[in-house]
Amino acid sequence: MSERKKLLGIVTVFLTVYLMPINSPVLQGAILEAFALLNYYAREHVILCLIPAFFIAGAMSVFVSQDSVIKYFGSKAKKWVSYSVASVSGVILAVCSCTVLPLFAGIYMKGAGLGPAIAFLYSGPAINVLAITITARVLGAELGAARTIGAVLFSVVVGILMQLIFRKEEAERNNGDESFLLEEDAEDRPLWKTISFFGSMIGFLVFANWAEPTEADSFWGLMYQIKWIMSVIFFILVLYMSFRWFDRDQRKEWIDETWGFAQKILPLLFAGILVAGILLGRPGESGLIPEEWVAGLVGGNSFGANLFASVAGAFMYFATLTEVPILEGLIGAGMGSGPSLALLLAGPALSLPNMLVIRSIIGTKKTMVFVGLVMVMATISGMVYGNIF
Repeated sequence: MSERKKLLGIVTVFLTVYLMPINSPVLQGAILEAFALLNYYAREHVILCLIPAFFIAGAMSVFVSQDSVIKYFGSKAKKWVSYSVASVSGVILAVCSCTVLPLFAGIYMKGAGLGPAIAFLYSGPAINVLAITITARVLGAELGAARTIGAVLFSVVVGILMQLIFRKEEAERNNGDESFLLEEDAEDRPLWKTISFFGSMIGFLVFANWAEPTEADSFWGLMYQIKWIMSVIFFILVLYMSFRWFDRDQRKEWIDETWGFAQKILPLLFAGILVAGILLGRPGESGLIPEEWVAGLVGGNSFGANLFASVAGAFMYFATLTEVPILEGLIGAGMGSGPSLALLLAGPALSLPNMLVIRSIIGTKKTMVFVGLVMVMATISGMVYGNIF
């Protein structure tokens, strides 16, 4: 960083603090909401959701050979295989836009092509079976179906477009030849062991974060009742496999990689949550931007309403499943059907904290294009859906 940029940063921070209307009730409330949102995230998502995701990402770096990643996600892999796997990953991973970040960083840094990695990044939080089921039950079958179809198509189309737009950079990243990335697994570990190990970690992540469904007597309700039993079983399996199949040096390397992901992602993530909380507050509470303004700007099915819903959804933070009650309240306040879908397609997969971390992984230009593509496609999808229904 140049001295001029450092000076500009210091001056900006100083003027912001100096001119801040600290006695304003609105600002005080927004600051309180920011820390309340951060408190909520720390309580609900860090221990059982984000930390397991860091361990999975760290394990990818240590226990999965680059050969394996490139075979399914590399730029020379069969496109129908890589995009098919990436686009339906959310069916398994019930994660939010922030929890998916360590997993995205893990596969991208391991050698996955930009397109499949982006498809995975979008689909992880967007195609959650439970969230889609609740959307259909609470908001209607049409919106649930539109969300499902739109999310799957989005992940593939956005991934392909990102790969095409940045094909030159991706070729340089791989030096035009991926053979230098290929390596053999030092231990020549059987495939079933690798699958069992990662399956157990994903099983713990999924069941530990299983949300309570609206109908207690449903299949989802049964899964919720046994969530802690299943979580403990998967946790014990992970511990057993870790000590049985890997030596001390491998476990240490795993911990080091996990810690590396945490150091890189957590500061940006928490900073982004604070900023999002100041601007938009928590669900049901206002930040600097009142909720009434948001509700008033998303009525009808105009281009402006759909665009605003896409932009607002992209910058807001949605924990897994919270987008449904939030959207239910906005619909009650007059939100149109088109903007409802636009928010569902842009919101769960993006957030301001999410963008900050993505930028640190793939750079500013790629992040801006990715966010722009999601917003544009969400806007168009909302207008089409609004005109049909």
